Amino acid sequence: MDLSEEQILTLAPDESSKKSGKDLANPAKWVSKGISTRALWGECQGSGSKPYQTQIDLTNLAFKCSCPSRKFPCKHGLGLLLLSARQPALFQQTEEPAWVSEWLNKRIEKEEKKIEKKEAAAPVDEAAQAKRQQARQQKVADGITELLLWIKDQVRSGIHIAPAKTPAWWENMARRMVDAQAPGLAGMIRTLGNTNFFREGWQSEYIDQLLRIYLVSEGYQRLDQLDPGLKDDINSHIGFTINQEELKETEGSLDTWLVLGKQITEDEGLTTERYWLFGTTTRKYALILQFLVRGQGAQLSLTPGLFIRAELVFFPSAAPLRALIKRQVQADAAGEGEGFADWQQLTAATAATAGILPFANERPFVVQRLIPIRHGGQWWLKDDRQTMMPVKENFRKIWRVLALSGGQPLNMALIGREKTFEPIGVWHDHQYKMI
Repeated sequence: MDLSEEQILTLAPDESSKKSGKDLANPAKWVSKGISTRALWGECQGSGSKPYQTQIDLTNLAFKCSCPSRKFPCKHGLGLLLLSARQPALFQQTEEPAWVSEWLNKRIEKEEKKIEKKEAAAPVDEAAQAKRQQARQQKVADGITELLLWIKDQVRSGIHIAPAKTPAWWENMARRMVDAQAPGLAGMIRTLGNTNFFREGWQSEYIDQLLRIYLVSEGYQRLDQLDPGLKDDINSHIGFTINQEELKETEGSLDTWLVLGKQITEDEGLTTERYWLFGTTTRKYALILQFLVRGQGAQLSLTPGLFIRAELVFFPSAAPLRALIKRQVQADAAGEGEGFADWQQLTAATAATAGILPFANERPFVVQRLIPIRHGGQWWLKDDRQTMMPVKENFRKIWRVLALSGGQPLNMALIGREKTFEPIGVWHDHQYKMI
């Protein structure tokens, strides 16, 4: 696996781990080290009498270390991977020691047991399941009736009164949606309440989110009139979940996927990791989500800037984006990105998506030959046709984009919707670099 130092550091859980990992990328720190076709390993001398045993599954980029750290990956895993990237000649192909091969075999065995457990699972009581589903649907419908009245009251009164409301006004309605078993709507209402009322033009942002909530709520009351894909989108935004194991049984999309970027958010002890992918053959975009409770190790680790050969299964949708990895093989270094030729092509594609999914969330895009420029007190991205699109407000990394560009056009990976976009990666000197 040919990883750059920058790509390896994107795996670090925090800044202190990055610093410690760099310090450990030193041959003098390692008592032993080796590599095979499946794994990379080493023994790092710590404060104890016995060195820490660190091992990395190169096939799926998984880490294990005997140190007491609860971070994933720990500083030893980062240090070992950084050392192998900086000085690959230090790692000789050799037979895996027992502690490495046992770990790899246990990982394979664990996956096999999952399959066996699934096959041996007791049959589902479909009648009871249908009864529970019907009861929940009624609770959601009752909650939405109250929510629509709440929305219409705002429209009648005028949204100019919103800045005078206390946070409890939105939180009370969000909690009502939780009681109605519609957690997705609760999250959308909290987003509405988080509008920055001190920012000029907040009215557009507020009414846009209010309209999205209204469309989802009205759509739920008319599910029997909607196409199957849009019906699935409505249910997803409400908060109905899909059995992911059953979803993995469906046919997927096999392609070589470029990992465009990784975004991490934290909320009350829950960490959400978003991986944005682009299929080089199918030209599909995908979003892989991973949710981690504090102290829990990650099951998935994708490195931005790498290609992975994988079969993805997409969640049902009118415009599929979120997906699961059904199976994956080893990753390779990324080449040049080829996406939309200009903003005109992108806006045509986003308009088509909005036509079938009017409340779509942010999506990834690759656009060729964009130049960052400053105009009218705002940053823009200009294409070869001299068309400009605004960069997301308060985007702090615009200076890195500007430094990499140097006034020259770059192929860029972007996240956004409608008319506001945020760069997450660029191709510079034929290498993909995270922003």
